[in-house]
Amino acid sequence: MTTTGTAQILQLSGIEKAFGGVHALRGVDIDVAQGERLAILGPNGAGKTTLFNVIAGDFAPTVGTVRIEGRDVSTAPARTRPDLGVARTYQRTRLFPGLTVEDNLYVAIVGKERGHLRIFKNKKDRVFRERAARAAQRVWLGTKLDTKVESLSHGEQRQLELGMAMSVHPSLLLLDEPASGLSQGERQRLTEMLLSLEESVTLIIIEHDMDVALSVADRVIVMHDGSVIAEGTPDEIRANQMVHDIYLGRTGSLE
Repeated sequence: MTTTGTAQILQLSGIEKAFGGVHALRGVDIDVAQGERLAILGPNGAGKTTLFNVIAGDFAPTVGTVRIEGRDVSTAPARTRPDLGVARTYQRTRLFPGLTVEDNLYVAIVGKERGHLRIFKNKKDRVFRERAARAAQRVWLGTKLDTKVESLSHGEQRQLELGMAMSVHPSLLLLDEPASGLSQGERQRLTEMLLSLEESVTLIIIEHDMDVALSVADRVIVMHDGSVIAEGTPDEIRANQMVHDIYLGRTGSLE
């Protein structure tokens, strides 16, 4: 599955992942162009999150090759991904509940820049704090810099997680079900945030919420049983009867 005319930031070739006798991924081939917005859809157990974990380095593929910016990272650990401009979120938020919004963003930036947490602040720390404040503003948390994460709503925690991923200026952003558990209003806000991403940022999103996924994506891939079974524009996926049958059942609708 390839895109043409633009440099490829991600290339997945023949990716398979087995856990014992269970094959979670089966011969997945996906190329993603710089700046593309790609949604990966599919029912539970389709292999979507396993695929993300392979891209992010949490799992090495059993078979196949992962290339980011042309570099073979198939067996490279997850800690190498930030240096390649990769940031990701998870289905369950991974925040520091006892720290404030600003501190969570600050820690994310320090980690990406290979900085150090200090008792005595220097100029670099002030710069990082300023970046944290700007990141909070971008995800509508600018008035809650001093609020502890444990006091935020679920939707606000999702916003913060996205802010942390964006604060490190990724070139490849992986979002795993960012709309999970959000209210309708919060989902609309999430969609606005994703649509406002810089054109240079490549976005790959796993999402069950069709309104969010199909509003944000310019290309959609549908997975089933570890394989890619359909690919196209949002309109093409809406009209694909096989996707209806497999993803939602024969009477389902993607509208």
